[in-house]
Amino acid sequence: MSLLGGRPVSMISIRGLLKEFAVAEGALRAINGLDLDVDEGEFFVIVGASGSGKTTLLRCVAGLETPDGGEISIGGRTVSSDDPPVWVPPQQRHLGMVFQSYAVWPHLTVFKNVSLPLTEGVQRIPRSEVPERVMKALKMVELEMHANRSATLLSGGQQQRVALARAIAVNSKLLLMDEPLSNLDARLREDVRGRIRDLAKQLGSTVLYVTHDQVEAMAVADKIALLQHGELLQMGTPDELYNQPCRAEVADFFGAMNWLPGRMIGTSAAETAIGTLRFAAAAPGGAGAVMLGFRPEALCPIGGEDGDRTNVLEGVLESSTFLGDQFTFRASVGDQPLLGKCRARPGADHGPVRMMVEPQQIMVFPAGETA
Repeated sequence: MSLLGGRPVSMISIRGLLKEFAVAEGALRAINGLDLDVDEGEFFVIVGASGSGKTTLLRCVAGLETPDGGEISIGGRTVSSDDPPVWVPPQQRHLGMVFQSYAVWPHLTVFKNVSLPLTEGVQRIPRSEVPERVMKALKMVELEMHANRSATLLSGGQQQRVALARAIAVNSKLLLMDEPLSNLDARLREDVRGRIRDLAKQLGSTVLYVTHDQVEAMAVADKIALLQHGELLQMGTPDELYNQPCRAEVADFFGAMNWLPGRMIGTSAAETAIGTLRFAAAAPGGAGAVMLGFRPEALCPIGGEDGDRTNVLEGVLESSTFLGDQFTFRASVGDQPLLGKCRARPGADHGPVRMMVEPQQIMVFPAGETA
Protein backbone atom coordinates (compact mmCIF):
# COMPACT_ATOMS: atom_id res chain seq x y z
CA MET A 1 0.00 0.00 0.00
CA SER A 2 1.37 3.41 -0.91
CA LEU A 3 1.65 6.05 1.78
CA LEU A 4 1.48 9.82 1.54
CA GLY A 5 2.77 11.60 4.63
CA GLY A 6 2.40 8.33 6.56
CA ARG A 7 -1.23 7.87 5.53
CA PRO A 8 -2.67 5.42 2.94
CA VAL A 9 -3.31 6.79 -0.54
CA SER A 10 -6.91 6.52 -1.75
CA MET A 11 -7.43 4.61 -4.97
CA ILE A 12 -11.14 5.51 -4.92
CA SER A 13 -12.47 8.66 -3.29
CA ILE A 14 -16.21 9.37 -3.24
CA ARG A 15 -17.77 12.55 -1.88
CA GLY A 16 -21.46 13.37 -1.62
CA LEU A 17 -22.47 10.76 -4.21
CA LEU A 18 -26.13 11.00 -5.21
CA LYS A 19 -28.01 8.75 -7.61
CA GLU A 20 -31.76 8.72 -8.25
CA PHE A 21 -33.98 6.64 -10.50
CA ALA A 22 -37.37 7.68 -11.87
CA VAL A 23 -40.23 5.51 -10.59
CA ALA A 24 -44.01 5.79 -10.78
CA GLU A 25 -44.13 7.55 -7.41
CA GLY A 26 -41.49 10.10 -8.43
CA ALA A 27 -37.77 9.62 -7.72
CA LEU A 28 -36.12 6.73 -5.90
CA ARG A 29 -32.86 7.74 -4.22
CA ALA A 30 -30.55 4.73 -4.59
CA ILE A 31 -27.44 6.50 -3.25
CA ASN A 32 -27.96 9.28 -0.74
CA GLY A 33 -24.98 11.62 -0.28
CA LEU A 34 -22.41 8.85 0.22
CA ASP A 35 -18.81 9.50 1.28
CA LEU A 36 -16.31 6.64 0.91
CA ASP A 37 -12.57 6.05 0.52
CA VAL A 38 -10.88 2.88 -0.70
CA ASP A 39 -7.13 2.75 -0.08
CA GLU A 40 -4.64 1.62 -2.70
CA GLY A 41 -4.08 -2.14 -2.52
CA GLU A 42 -7.16 -2.68 -0.35
CA PHE A 43 -9.70 -5.47 -0.82
CA PHE A 44 -12.83 -3.45 -0.07
CA VAL A 45 -16.23 -5.15 0.09
CA ILE A 46 -19.64 -3.47 -0.20
CA VAL A 47 -22.43 -5.50 1.41
CA GLY A 48 -26.12 -4.95 1.94
CA ALA A 49 -29.53 -6.42 1.32
CA SER A 50 -31.27 -6.19 -2.06
CA GLY A 51 -32.07 -2.56 -2.82
CA SER A 52 -29.36 -1.18 -0.54
CA GLY A 53 -27.57 0.55 -3.44
CA LYS A 54 -24.40 -1.55 -3.53
CA THR A 55 -24.51 -2.43 -7.25
CA THR A 56 -25.55 1.13 -8.15
CA LEU A 57 -22.49 2.39 -6.29
CA LEU A 58 -20.22 -0.01 -8.18
CA ARG A 59 -21.72 1.00 -11.53
CA CYS A 60 -21.22 4.69 -10.73
CA VAL A 61 -17.53 4.03 -10.04
CA ALA A 62 -17.27 2.05 -13.29
CA GLY A 63 -18.97 4.80 -15.29
CA LEU A 64 -21.93 2.60 -16.22
CA GLU A 65 -24.31 4.89 -14.33
CA THR A 66 -24.21 8.69 -14.35
CA PRO A 67 -24.47 10.12 -10.80
CA ASP A 68 -26.90 12.95 -10.11
CA GLY A 69 -24.48 14.66 -7.78
CA GLY A 70 -21.19 14.38 -5.96
CA GLU A 71 -17.68 13.49 -7.06
CA ILE A 72 -15.74 10.28 -7.78
CA SER A 73 -11.95 10.14 -8.11
CA ILE A 74 -9.86 7.14 -9.15
CA GLY A 75 -6.15 7.20 -8.45
CA GLY A 76 -6.30 10.92 -7.74
CA ARG A 77 -8.03 11.67 -11.07
CA THR A 78 -11.59 13.00 -11.02
CA VAL A 79 -13.75 10.80 -13.26
CA SER A 80 -17.18 12.14 -12.31
CA SER A 81 -18.27 15.47 -10.85
CA ASP A 82 -21.21 17.83 -11.02
CA ASP A 83 -19.25 20.89 -9.87
CA PRO A 84 -17.34 21.56 -12.02
CA PRO A 85 -18.83 19.15 -14.58
CA VAL A 86 -16.48 16.22 -15.30
CA TRP A 87 -17.23 12.91 -16.98
CA VAL A 88 -14.68 10.26 -17.98
CA PRO A 89 -16.18 7.37 -20.01
CA PRO A 90 -15.84 3.79 -18.68
CA GLN A 91 -13.20 2.67 -21.19
CA GLN A 92 -10.89 5.46 -20.05
CA ARG A 93 -11.08 4.67 -16.33
CA HIS A 94 -8.47 1.87 -16.60
CA LEU A 95 -10.24 -0.75 -14.55
CA GLY A 96 -11.35 -4.35 -14.88
CA MET A 97 -14.88 -5.49 -14.08
CA VAL A 98 -16.68 -8.76 -13.42
CA PHE A 99 -20.46 -8.64 -13.69
CA GLN A 100 -23.01 -10.82 -11.94
CA SER A 101 -24.21 -11.95 -15.38
CA TYR A 102 -21.73 -13.95 -17.43
CA ALA A 103 -20.90 -11.25 -20.01
CA VAL A 104 -18.99 -13.65 -22.29
CA TRP A 105 -18.85 -13.57 -26.09
CA PRO A 106 -20.67 -16.75 -27.19
CA HIS A 107 -18.99 -16.94 -30.61
CA LEU A 108 -15.46 -17.05 -29.14
CA THR A 109 -13.47 -19.78 -27.41
CA VAL A 110 -12.65 -19.55 -23.74
CA PHE A 111 -9.08 -18.50 -24.57
CA LYS A 112 -10.22 -15.74 -26.95
CA ASN A 113 -12.81 -14.48 -24.44
CA VAL A 114 -10.04 -13.91 -21.95
CA SER A 115 -7.44 -12.65 -24.42
CA LEU A 116 -9.58 -10.13 -26.31
CA PRO A 117 -9.07 -7.21 -23.87
CA LEU A 118 -5.33 -7.95 -24.00
CA THR A 119 -5.11 -7.72 -27.78
CA GLU A 120 -7.58 -4.90 -28.47
CA GLY A 121 -8.31 -1.50 -26.97
CA VAL A 122 -6.58 0.55 -24.30
CA GLN A 123 -5.57 -2.46 -22.13
CA ARG A 124 -3.68 -4.39 -24.79
CA ILE A 125 -0.24 -5.84 -24.07
CA PRO A 126 2.51 -7.24 -26.37
CA ARG A 127 1.06 -10.27 -28.18
CA SER A 128 3.98 -12.44 -27.10
CA GLU A 129 2.86 -12.06 -23.47
CA VAL A 130 -0.81 -12.86 -24.09
CA PRO A 131 -0.77 -16.70 -23.96
CA GLU A 132 1.05 -16.87 -20.63
CA ARG A 133 -1.20 -14.22 -19.07
CA VAL A 134 -4.37 -15.92 -20.31
CA MET A 135 -3.39 -19.43 -19.20
CA LYS A 136 -2.35 -18.19 -15.77
CA ALA A 137 -5.75 -16.57 -15.33
CA LEU A 138 -7.59 -19.67 -16.56
CA LYS A 139 -5.63 -21.85 -14.15
CA MET A 140 -6.74 -19.60 -11.32
CA VAL A 141 -10.39 -20.46 -12.03
CA GLU A 142 -9.72 -24.11 -12.96
CA LEU A 143 -10.56 -23.72 -16.65
CA GLU A 144 -7.15 -24.23 -18.26
CA MET A 145 -8.29 -27.57 -19.73
CA HIS A 146 -11.16 -25.79 -21.54
CA ALA A 147 -9.13 -23.03 -23.19
CA ASN A 148 -10.07 -24.09 -26.73
CA ARG A 149 -13.71 -24.90 -26.00
CA SER A 150 -16.51 -22.67 -27.26
CA ALA A 151 -17.99 -20.52 -24.51
CA THR A 152 -21.48 -21.73 -25.49
CA LEU A 153 -20.56 -25.27 -24.38
CA LEU A 154 -19.81 -24.22 -20.82
CA SER A 155 -22.16 -24.33 -17.86
CA GLY A 156 -23.37 -21.11 -16.30
CA GLY A 157 -20.88 -21.36 -13.48
CA GLN A 158 -18.04 -21.99 -15.93
CA GLN A 159 -19.03 -18.95 -18.00
CA GLN A 160 -18.86 -16.79 -14.86
CA ARG A 161 -15.39 -18.12 -14.22
CA VAL A 162 -14.40 -17.08 -17.76
CA ALA A 163 -15.54 -13.55 -16.97
CA LEU A 164 -13.53 -13.66 -13.76
CA ALA A 165 -10.44 -14.89 -15.60
CA ARG A 166 -10.79 -12.05 -18.12
CA ALA A 167 -10.70 -9.44 -15.36
CA ILE A 168 -7.76 -11.17 -13.68
CA ALA A 169 -5.81 -11.33 -16.96
CA VAL A 170 -6.17 -7.59 -17.59
CA ASN A 171 -4.12 -7.04 -14.43
CA SER A 172 -5.70 -3.66 -13.77
CA LYS A 173 -4.69 -1.77 -10.68
CA LEU A 174 -8.42 -1.48 -9.94
CA LEU A 175 -10.83 -4.42 -10.17
CA LEU A 176 -14.59 -4.02 -9.71
CA MET A 177 -16.53 -7.20 -8.96
CA ASP A 178 -20.32 -7.44 -8.79
CA GLU A 179 -21.37 -10.72 -7.12
CA PRO A 180 -18.69 -12.61 -9.10
CA LEU A 181 -19.17 -15.94 -7.30
CA SER A 182 -22.96 -16.09 -7.30
CA ASN A 183 -23.10 -18.81 -9.98
CA LEU A 184 -20.45 -21.09 -8.49
CA ASP A 185 -21.18 -24.10 -6.29
CA ALA A 186 -20.34 -23.86 -2.59
CA ARG A 187 -17.02 -25.75 -2.73
CA LEU A 188 -15.66 -23.83 -5.71
CA ARG A 189 -16.93 -20.53 -4.27
CA GLU A 190 -14.78 -20.96 -1.16
CA ASP A 191 -11.74 -21.92 -3.21
CA VAL A 192 -12.04 -19.16 -5.83
CA ARG A 193 -12.71 -16.37 -3.33
CA GLY A 194 -9.44 -17.18 -1.60
CA ARG A 195 -7.61 -17.25 -4.91
CA ILE A 196 -9.10 -13.91 -5.94
CA ARG A 197 -7.83 -12.31 -2.75
CA ASP A 198 -4.39 -13.93 -3.03
CA LEU A 199 -3.98 -12.86 -6.65
CA ALA A 200 -5.11 -9.30 -5.93
CA LYS A 201 -2.51 -9.06 -3.16
CA GLN A 202 0.22 -10.53 -5.38
CA LEU A 203 -0.55 -8.02 -8.14
CA GLY A 204 -1.02 -5.10 -5.76
CA SER A 205 -4.50 -4.51 -7.18
CA THR A 206 -7.25 -2.59 -5.42
CA VAL A 207 -10.55 -4.49 -5.41
CA LEU A 208 -14.03 -3.03 -4.94
CA TYR A 209 -16.22 -6.09 -4.45
CA VAL A 210 -20.01 -6.27 -4.09
CA THR A 211 -21.81 -9.16 -2.42
CA HIS A 212 -24.94 -9.82 -0.37
CA ASP A 213 -23.20 -12.70 1.43
CA GLN A 214 -21.79 -11.57 4.78
CA VAL A 215 -19.67 -14.72 5.18
CA GLU A 216 -18.08 -14.16 1.78
CA ALA A 217 -17.47 -10.52 2.69
CA MET A 218 -15.71 -11.37 5.93
CA ALA A 219 -13.62 -14.08 4.23
CA VAL A 220 -12.03 -11.78 1.63
CA ALA A 221 -12.23 -8.20 2.89
CA ASP A 222 -9.62 -5.92 4.37
CA LYS A 223 -12.48 -3.52 5.00
CA ILE A 224 -16.26 -3.74 4.66
CA ALA A 225 -18.92 -1.08 4.15
CA LEU A 226 -22.52 -2.00 4.97
CA LEU A 227 -25.13 -0.06 3.01
CA GLN A 228 -28.83 0.36 3.77
CA HIS A 229 -31.16 2.35 1.52
CA GLY A 230 -28.18 4.05 -0.15
CA GLU A 231 -26.58 5.16 3.10
CA LEU A 232 -23.54 3.89 4.97
CA LEU A 233 -24.44 2.13 8.22
CA GLN A 234 -20.89 1.23 9.25
CA MET A 235 -17.45 0.76 7.73
CA GLY A 236 -14.52 -1.13 9.23
CA THR A 237 -12.61 -4.38 9.32
CA PRO A 238 -14.53 -7.68 9.37
CA ASP A 239 -13.66 -8.08 13.07
CA GLU A 240 -14.98 -4.61 13.89
CA LEU A 241 -18.30 -5.10 12.12
CA TYR A 242 -18.83 -8.56 13.61
CA ASN A 243 -17.72 -7.88 17.17
CA GLN A 244 -18.14 -4.12 17.53
CA PRO A 245 -21.24 -3.16 15.51
CA CYS A 246 -22.39 0.42 16.01
CA ARG A 247 -26.06 -0.50 15.54
CA ALA A 248 -28.27 -3.53 16.07
CA GLU A 249 -28.96 -3.74 12.31
CA VAL A 250 -25.24 -4.19 11.70
CA ALA A 251 -24.96 -6.91 14.35
CA ASP A 252 -27.92 -8.79 12.90
CA PHE A 253 -26.69 -8.56 9.31
CA PHE A 254 -23.38 -10.25 10.07
CA GLY A 255 -24.77 -13.27 11.90
CA ALA A 256 -27.32 -14.75 14.27
CA MET A 257 -27.95 -12.94 17.56
CA ASN A 258 -29.68 -13.66 20.84
CA TRP A 259 -31.66 -10.50 21.71
CA LEU A 260 -32.87 -9.61 25.19
CA PRO A 261 -34.63 -6.41 26.32
CA GLY A 262 -33.33 -5.22 29.66
CA ARG A 263 -33.28 -2.44 32.21
CA MET A 264 -30.05 -0.97 33.49
CA ILE A 265 -28.83 -1.74 37.02
CA GLY A 266 -25.92 0.57 37.72
CA THR A 267 -23.48 1.16 34.86
CA SER A 268 -22.53 -2.35 33.72
CA ALA A 269 -25.48 -4.67 34.31
CA ALA A 270 -29.09 -5.05 33.23
CA GLU A 271 -32.06 -7.05 34.45
CA THR A 272 -33.50 -9.31 31.71
CA ALA A 273 -35.99 -12.15 31.30
CA ILE A 274 -33.20 -14.66 32.05
CA GLY A 275 -31.81 -12.79 35.05
CA THR A 276 -29.19 -10.13 35.65
CA LEU A 277 -26.52 -9.94 32.95
CA ARG A 278 -23.27 -8.06 33.40
CA PHE A 279 -21.46 -6.59 30.42
CA ALA A 280 -18.24 -4.77 29.61
CA ALA A 281 -19.60 -2.65 26.75
CA ALA A 282 -20.40 1.02 27.19
CA ALA A 283 -24.13 1.38 27.77
CA PRO A 284 -26.01 3.93 25.64
CA GLY A 285 -26.89 7.14 27.45
CA GLY A 286 -30.37 8.22 28.42
CA ALA A 287 -33.14 5.98 29.79
CA GLY A 288 -32.54 2.77 31.70
CA ALA A 289 -34.13 0.55 29.04
CA VAL A 290 -31.61 -1.21 26.76
CA MET A 291 -31.40 -4.05 24.26
CA LEU A 292 -28.73 -6.70 24.93
CA GLY A 293 -27.39 -9.04 22.28
CA PHE A 294 -24.80 -11.80 22.07
CA ARG A 295 -23.65 -14.23 19.39
CA PRO A 296 -24.53 -17.97 19.59
CA GLU A 297 -20.84 -18.84 19.97
CA ALA A 298 -20.74 -16.66 23.11
CA LEU A 299 -23.22 -19.00 24.85
CA CYS A 300 -21.00 -21.70 26.38
CA PRO A 301 -22.19 -24.83 28.22
CA ILE A 302 -20.25 -25.32 31.48
CA GLY A 303 -19.86 -28.03 34.09
CA GLY A 304 -21.56 -28.05 37.46
CA GLU A 305 -18.33 -27.18 39.26
CA ASP A 306 -18.03 -23.78 37.53
CA GLY A 307 -20.31 -21.89 39.91
CA ASP A 308 -18.28 -18.75 40.50
CA ARG A 309 -18.43 -17.40 36.97
CA THR A 310 -20.37 -14.32 35.84
CA ASN A 311 -23.60 -14.61 33.84
CA VAL A 312 -24.26 -18.29 34.61
CA LEU A 313 -27.62 -19.47 33.23
CA GLU A 314 -29.64 -22.53 34.24
CA GLY A 315 -31.73 -23.87 31.38
CA VAL A 316 -33.05 -26.82 29.42
CA LEU A 317 -31.35 -28.14 26.28
CA GLU A 318 -34.08 -28.38 23.65
CA SER A 319 -32.02 -29.81 20.78
CA SER A 320 -28.50 -30.02 19.35
CA THR A 321 -27.14 -30.66 15.86
CA PHE A 322 -23.66 -32.00 15.01
CA LEU A 323 -22.11 -30.16 12.03
CA GLY A 324 -18.72 -31.85 11.96
CA ASP A 325 -16.60 -29.08 13.41
CA GLN A 326 -19.15 -27.87 15.95
CA PHE A 327 -22.53 -28.36 17.56
CA THR A 328 -25.36 -25.88 17.26
CA PHE A 329 -27.94 -26.08 20.01
CA ARG A 330 -31.17 -24.55 21.20
CA ALA A 331 -31.84 -24.06 24.88
CA SER A 332 -34.42 -22.27 26.95
CA VAL A 333 -34.07 -20.32 30.17
CA GLY A 334 -37.61 -20.03 31.50
CA ASP A 335 -39.65 -18.98 28.48
CA GLN A 336 -36.68 -17.39 26.69
CA PRO A 337 -35.24 -19.42 23.76
CA LEU A 338 -31.50 -19.13 23.12
CA LEU A 339 -29.25 -20.27 20.27
CA GLY A 340 -25.72 -21.50 20.93
CA LYS A 341 -22.64 -22.97 19.23
CA CYS A 342 -19.87 -25.02 20.82
CA ARG A 343 -17.15 -27.56 19.97
CA ALA A 344 -18.25 -30.30 22.43
CA ARG A 345 -21.67 -31.92 22.77
CA PRO A 346 -23.68 -29.58 25.04
CA GLY A 347 -25.59 -32.37 26.81
CA ALA A 348 -28.64 -34.58 26.45
CA ASP A 349 -31.65 -33.22 24.59
CA HIS A 350 -34.44 -32.10 26.92
CA GLY A 351 -32.06 -32.31 29.88
CA PRO A 352 -30.74 -29.56 32.17
CA VAL A 353 -27.85 -27.44 30.91
CA ARG A 354 -25.71 -24.77 32.58
CA MET A 355 -24.39 -22.02 30.35
CA MET A 356 -22.55 -18.76 30.62
CA VAL A 357 -21.87 -15.62 28.59
CA GLU A 358 -18.68 -13.63 29.16
CA PRO A 359 -19.45 -9.94 29.91
CA GLN A 360 -17.22 -8.77 27.02
CA GLN A 361 -19.30 -10.83 24.58
CA ILE A 362 -22.52 -8.90 25.32
CA MET A 363 -23.42 -5.96 23.06
CA VAL A 364 -25.61 -3.13 24.33
CA PHE A 365 -27.89 -0.96 22.18
CA PRO A 366 -30.71 1.53 22.79
CA ALA A 367 -34.03 -0.06 23.78
CA GLY A 368 -36.08 -1.36 20.85
CA GLU A 369 -33.16 -1.20 18.41
CA THR A 370 -33.20 -4.58 16.67
CA ALA A 371 -33.03 -5.39 12.98
